[in-house]
Amino acid sequence: MNSKSWVGGANAPEADFPVQNLPYGVFSRAGEAPRCGVAIGDYVADLAALERAGLLAESGFSAPVLNPFMARGKAAWAAMRARLAALFTEGGDPALRDDAALRAAVLVPLARAQLHMPFAVAGYTDFYAGRHHAENVGIMFRGAENALPPNWLSIPIGYNGRASTVVVSGTPIRRPLGQIMPPGAELPVFSPSQRLDIELELGAVLGQGTEMGTPLSVAEADELIFGYVLLNDWSARDIQAWEYQPLGPFQAKVFATSISPWVVTSAALAPFRVSAPARARPLLPYLREPGPMLYDIELEVRMRAAGQERDSLISRTNARELYYSAAQQLAHHAIGGCRMQVGDLLGSGTISGPGKENRGSLLEITWGGKEPLTLTGGIERRFIEDGDTLTLSGFAQGDGYRIGFGSCVGTILPAPKPRAEWRDG
Repeated sequence: MNSKSWVGGANAPEADFPVQNLPYGVFSRAGEAPRCGVAIGDYVADLAALERAGLLAESGFSAPVLNPFMARGKAAWAAMRARLAALFTEGGDPALRDDAALRAAVLVPLARAQLHMPFAVAGYTDFYAGRHHAENVGIMFRGAENALPPNWLSIPIGYNGRASTVVVSGTPIRRPLGQIMPPGAELPVFSPSQRLDIELELGAVLGQGTEMGTPLSVAEADELIFGYVLLNDWSARDIQAWEYQPLGPFQAKVFATSISPWVVTSAALAPFRVSAPARARPLLPYLREPGPMLYDIELEVRMRAAGQERDSLISRTNARELYYSAAQQLAHHAIGGCRMQVGDLLGSGTISGPGKENRGSLLEITWGGKEPLTLTGGIERRFIEDGDTLTLSGFAQGDGYRIGFGSCVGTILPAPKPRAEWRDG
């Protein structure tokens, strides 16, 4: 679809938010309450204002989260997407375009908008669906002959995280405290994490839920996914190494998960579906895909050390490198009867590719800290230090346009000062 928009900044070949995209978010201006909007070109369109003007059907856009709109279901999503495209496309409905006063009220420059959490996170589950990442980590800790756990090629491995610490891009992240087992020691110590890391992921946002006890097929699961965000599942690798057996990650990951502020809809990404990699082992029937379920989305990670003005590209990969799709993850999540809810968030797990330049975590890029990363200006990093900023970005490339996600940014703050009674001695 090569449609053009009359909105400024929407038609540039490298613009994140052309009329083909129309991602949803929540925004405000100084002194105003947060409400729902859509990114278009260099602007965010105030959907609550369009509702009040009678140009959109009542959809709950005055709410400070997208959940009421998402709960309306797929038919409502499709109708709203078509209506918004008509309003913002050249040659479409002129009701907004030709009303200067309404345009001024509806179109807010992105540079003047404060972006908020786009939806209320009902629950958060993180998966481990990237084979390159799983193999790299396995080789580091178990050797090449035992890189993948025995179940990995049959099941989308996941764990339930904390919805309460999912935050929007731009939120500073406090370095976590926890128990760490130093090399060669007999007992753990209490310390700020020294091996703080990122995980480059996609997050699937559920727009519909299920009843407890109701399983889903992969095709049914796919219908429930409203859209996708960039996701950084910050990880304290030294805390994780001590705590993760036998039940998996806990304090190492619950301190923060950052997401991008714009939810790119499944409809916008539909032209970019691609097939999964060849299966090394046949999947059980309930996990088999009815068609292409992954997406061709280019992903990047940039890092800026504390005090630097320029960032450095440290990773470039693609979401098609995943082994399991979000729909498969959701089908597996629900197959035992787990109730899914509007606003549930499913993290894909770290997305890495085959080369060193395609690795989606510092654990892999520096190979456990043994191979330091050199940033602009010659600064070395093994893991993240206080004041460092990490930026995730991504887009799907179309014919003359791209479907962009914007960015997911986080800066690390020093750990809280431990209380005196927590310190040894």
